[in-house]
Amino acid sequence: MTTTPVNILKQYWGYNSFRPMQKEIIQSVLDGNDTLALLPTGGGKSVCFQVPALAMDGLCLVISPLIALMKDQVENLRKKSITAFAVYSGMSRKEVINTLKIAGNSNCKFLYVSPERLETNLFKEYLPSLHINLIAVDEAHCISQWGYDFRPPYLRIALLREELPNVPVLALTASATKEVQEDICEKLTPPYPPTGEARRGWRRFQKSFERPNLSYSVFHVPSRINKVVEVLQNVPGTGIVYCKSRKRTQEVAEALRSYSINTDYYHAGLSNDVRSEKQQAWISNKTRVMVCTNAFGMGIDKPDVRSVIHYDVPDCLENYYQEAGRAGRDEQKAYAVLLYEDNDLKELEEQVAIRFPGIEDIRTVYQSLANYLQVATNSGEEVFFDFDLNDFLKKFKLNIHTVVYSLKALEQEAFVSFSEQIFLPARVQFVCNKDYLREVESSHPELTITIKGLLRSYEGIFDVAAIVSEKQLAHFTNQTDDLVIKELGQLHQLGVIHYQPQKDKPQLQFLQPRIKAEDLTINQQQYQKRKEVYAARVKAIVNYVKETSLCRSKMIAEYFTDSNSKNCGICDNCLHQKRINLSAEEIETISGKIFSSLKNSETEVKDLLMQLKGIHKEKVWKVLNHLVAEEKISIDKIGKISSRL
Repeated sequence: MTTTPVNILKQYWGYNSFRPMQKEIIQSVLDGNDTLALLPTGGGKSVCFQVPALAMDGLCLVISPLIALMKDQVENLRKKSITAFAVYSGMSRKEVINTLKIAGNSNCKFLYVSPERLETNLFKEYLPSLHINLIAVDEAHCISQWGYDFRPPYLRIALLREELPNVPVLALTASATKEVQEDICEKLTPPYPPTGEARRGWRRFQKSFERPNLSYSVFHVPSRINKVVEVLQNVPGTGIVYCKSRKRTQEVAEALRSYSINTDYYHAGLSNDVRSEKQQAWISNKTRVMVCTNAFGMGIDKPDVRSVIHYDVPDCLENYYQEAGRAGRDEQKAYAVLLYEDNDLKELEEQVAIRFPGIEDIRTVYQSLANYLQVATNSGEEVFFDFDLNDFLKKFKLNIHTVVYSLKALEQEAFVSFSEQIFLPARVQFVCNKDYLREVESSHPELTITIKGLLRSYEGIFDVAAIVSEKQLAHFTNQTDDLVIKELGQLHQLGVIHYQPQKDKPQLQFLQPRIKAEDLTINQQQYQKRKEVYAARVKAIVNYVKETSLCRSKMIAEYFTDSNSKNCGICDNCLHQKRINLSAEEIETISGKIFSSLKNSETEVKDLLMQLKGIHKEKVWKVLNHLVAEEKISIDKIGKISSRL
């Protein structure tokens, strides 16, 4: 061990002490234990594997499904002068080999890998040279098919453990129910313990799900936009408004701008550059409010968000807790507001049937995909295809819900992979000889600047395909982006280069050779269980929305098996209970007024409430119920009160 964990924390992060539970998790890892850590959003999960990895010889393998988050963490580590690399979908074979070689032959401490890369022959080939000291599994709930975001490639991690039997695993997640926690540990436990050793159990750490500075509220509203404006006008500072559709993000953003609220919108349908630009403007406080789908916020560490408003009801408490938890990470007062109408809950309950289409519907979608992408039987494996969902729906006249959820089923059964946020950079390789190149330069002089720019900017471009940034090439050659892209296309047509343009459109990939649709089968037993689990998640979020007396923070904590939580005192329900709680003096005063009104005759409840209109109705009802229980008064079916004294 090179130095103590706290010294590493001080040296690289500038902190003198760990956050609650980080120290214990780190020590468990250093002791060689398989460890499951449940830390709420913003709870400092990355430190839990980065610190012990720096304290040990060798390299930490970090498995993450989020390319943007991988790149962000690699960049942050490098800023601290810590060597880190990432291998993910979209990289060429040469780039992957280069990265793995450098990681194995340098002082590399962190290698970030997408789960899809784990079982490739190329990765297996270089695995022994990587000197891995720890496997960190981020978003570990993705390994459980009972979780809310099951991703089949995560199951490959168990096979990786057979290759690295003595290397401990740290599984990290912000939210997992008890069933999902059990499944994570089971799926990540190697089938056979290392030779001569007994199978070790998992050490589990679960930080409290309480957020004492975050006030949860739910509002049943006739006009959502009016309520959003009211919240944003009363809560200064940065905000996020989550919507369930891309179209709605634009509509809500436009409406908020009409109230002079500095607002922008964000969703996965925007280009990579546009998303980055919008995100940066919000992080740097140039944009106050971001109206977005749930594509926004993952991996963004902005501590001073004061309000997170859900314009629509999320489909589970896991998503709600993660998204609402982006507010108040600086531990200052913040607000999580959820808006709903009655129809929202009805639609949510109807989703159970919609989200699990029948096998014939799934086969129809699979066959339509093959036709749309022109993938022949027994071909297409591992190839990325541009996939325009709207065009696909239009051409095959399919229902959007049937397609989206059939795609999800096909992903979970490892037939295809569909990503709306994948980014594949442009690639260029010269495929002509130098004599032909001179001919083209002579006959098409207007292309010379782009040709020279390529040759000067990308060494070895005659031998191997180079990753090319059209934007950087345009800047280098002092041309517009559009002109460079056009000229690269012309050079491709002329047979000078092979040009694969940049792709930031949604990508669909066949994970195994395409089969005949009639031969496609799914595990019906597991499919049905996933449906039941989803129905239970819907029921939990509906109960959360409808609840008017229990503490919201406590409801969330208990959903995630945190049974030691206390009432927060600041959610809408807790505040309401405070308003209607009665002291002994209040009970005596209200009782006296009730008996005073009953002194000469009976009275009706509605008349009594009018007489006592200066007192909160629920307080009056509490005293009435107390007096009925004490048999001091009676209330008949039509609401007439009689004294029994």
